[in-house]
Amino acid sequence: MLALLAGGAPIAHSALMKAACAEPTRPAVRSSAAARDKITLPRSRPAAVGTQEAETGDDADAPALPEGFRELAGGSGEPQIPGLTIVYLHPLGSRAEANNWRNIIVHQTEGPAGSAKSMAQAQAQNPTKRGVMLWVETDGTVYWATAETAITTHGDGANRNDNKYIDNSKTYRNVIKTNSIGVEFVGNYPDVAKPATRAQKQAWLVLVRFLQERYGIATENVYAHNWIDFKVNRYCEGCELATLARKLAFQPSKRASGQ
Repeated sequence: MLALLAGGAPIAHSALMKAACAEPTRPAVRSSAAARDKITLPRSRPAAVGTQEAETGDDADAPALPEGFRELAGGSGEPQIPGLTIVYLHPLGSRAEANNWRNIIVHQTEGPAGSAKSMAQAQAQNPTKRGVMLWVETDGTVYWATAETAITTHGDGANRNDNKYIDNSKTYRNVIKTNSIGVEFVGNYPDVAKPATRAQKQAWLVLVRFLQERYGIATENVYAHNWIDFKVNRYCEGCELATLARKLAFQPSKRASGQ
């Protein structure tokens, strides 16, 4: 998402450049086979952007969700989900008072390993600048940078309408910063086609369900940045991670969906 190069060396967001394998045991948070059948996965990427897929290596396993997951996801303060490490630079408030988040957009920074913390700190200092709410380090640590009511500037206005990856009739000019949570993965510098690490994937498969449950976000509303915005053709930003999330076919509880 954000190129972090200056004088030949990566910098910390330069103020951001333009800027569980078991199913959950509780029925309310189960990903059913029927639900998976209803989820439309994106079409395969063209060969020109297949490098990331070829270099993926071991796939991550979806950790089982713990007992009490729904309650943890709906809590305030600094809830910690077993199997996921979240550093809260801004504690959570009341879920009922959060912004009406309806989508999740997966980004990749084109930045170096070890940069997630500094980028999240910069975002926390200026929440509405170019960037996202959550940053994921290569070791899987998640940094929650902004309040749930803050609108960060990410994405390019959902300007893709060519149906290259998914049906864009529902996303064009609709999946935008005011209704979408941005999650940024660091570590694909200097090779932008480098896939997310296994630790990042493992963390993501818990984090995405946490976000879905907390805000009542449907699986089909998890998007890769490339799916909704026109991007460069060097790689498909966020595509592998968004596809992994959709394959979970996770269903948030009715309570979360109704808020």
